[in-house]
Amino acid sequence: MTDAATMLTLASFGLAGLGITTMAGLKGWAGWLEIRKLELAGAVRHESRSPAGEMIEMADLKERVRKLESIASCIDL
Repeated sequence: MTDAATMLTLASFGLAGLGITTMAGLKGWAGWLEIRKLELAGAVRHESRSPAGEMIEMADLKERVRKLESIASCIDL
């Protein structure tokens, strides 16, 4: 093969590879956006919880705040 034909072939394969990689990336990005959309749609829906569930969640949040405050004051747990 001549030098020009070799360069044209390599450029064609490079462009095809770039196109395939780009399409795979865009497909992954679209899938990730769809997952995020479904997560947000599920978060909007407010499910009724029992009072015990709310108390457990509140206790968990208080524990997280306590841990963050101890980290902020440089106390190792």
